[in-house]
Amino acid sequence: MRTDLFDFDLPPERIALRPASPRDSARMLVVENGALRDQIISDLPQWLRPGDQLVVNDTKVIAAQLKGRRIGRDTEPKIEATLIKRLDGSRWQALVKPAKKLAPGDRIRFGNEGKVCLLGHLDAEVEAKGTEGEVTLSFSFHGPALDQAIADLGSPPLPPYIASKRTPDDQDLADYQTMFAANEGAVAAPTAGLHFTPALEQALRARGVGLNRVTLHVGAGTFLPVKVDDTEAHKMHAEWGTISAATAERLNGARKNGGRIVAVGTTSLRLLESAASEDGTIQPFAAETSIFITPGYRFRAVDILMTNFHLPKSTLFMLVSAFSGLATMKQAYAHAIAQGYRFYSYGDACLLFRAVP
Repeated sequence: MRTDLFDFDLPPERIALRPASPRDSARMLVVENGALRDQIISDLPQWLRPGDQLVVNDTKVIAAQLKGRRIGRDTEPKIEATLIKRLDGSRWQALVKPAKKLAPGDRIRFGNEGKVCLLGHLDAEVEAKGTEGEVTLSFSFHGPALDQAIADLGSPPLPPYIASKRTPDDQDLADYQTMFAANEGAVAAPTAGLHFTPALEQALRARGVGLNRVTLHVGAGTFLPVKVDDTEAHKMHAEWGTISAATAERLNGARKNGGRIVAVGTTSLRLLESAASEDGTIQPFAAETSIFITPGYRFRAVDILMTNFHLPKSTLFMLVSAFSGLATMKQAYAHAIAQGYRFYSYGDACLLFRAVP
């Protein structure tokens, strides 16, 4: 499909720079069979039925933003790196700025003056360099020692549409993690999960709605716009995900008894659809997925999707258009913009019911 079909105008003031407080006080646009209803997140239980199963992503965002300098040559320019994918115990793929200052074999020393990890400075060698500013970094530490050094020296990798408007701060350390965060590995938050509070979880359980955890380590490519003219030419990023056998069995049992699968976030949806067989049975899963969902895709596992408002021409806006219909989602987004909904990672949410083919 033509990428420009998924474009829309978004006023810059609609981009949320801080989350709602409390988290479940954010607004929620319910989209069901073309009808639009203005609600808030704490209304979620009344839109679900006893036996429905929520699926949340329990990935934890790491401090993936590192600052340092090139060493070992006559000049030592400053280097910023955003870790985007773990390759093994000591190597990460990263996006760096300015990429033109680096070549394979160069060394980078991370750590500002006065901010050194307990094990000393964190050094990395540029092992390989790509064409889009990405490099392979081989670090001087390995395994848990490297994880600790990154945690000591790094900062939360806020999306560029927030970081370009204000400086990330300590409040983001809490704000940019969901209450479910447990398994470290994401470089971006599964943002639909940011709306949940213990009170909302209790209300959902009181309603008879199940809550299930899966893990998909969100990559930086999630939020990037599609740059090609046709979606067929877009190369989707790969992300690592897991669904346990017990979770798959519980979800399949609930569906057999008439319960609906409610994905909290596009990350949970993409993982569930990757793990589903043709008849909709969800299989245990532990692998990478690069599933790219556009209109025409036949959903097999997910009945309802809770998600934030996404960027124009992004793979995520394409996904929600596949789920609820392109015309419906354009209408919903126009309504949201007109009514002052807040967009993107720290913004409001919508609750989408799958369009009937």
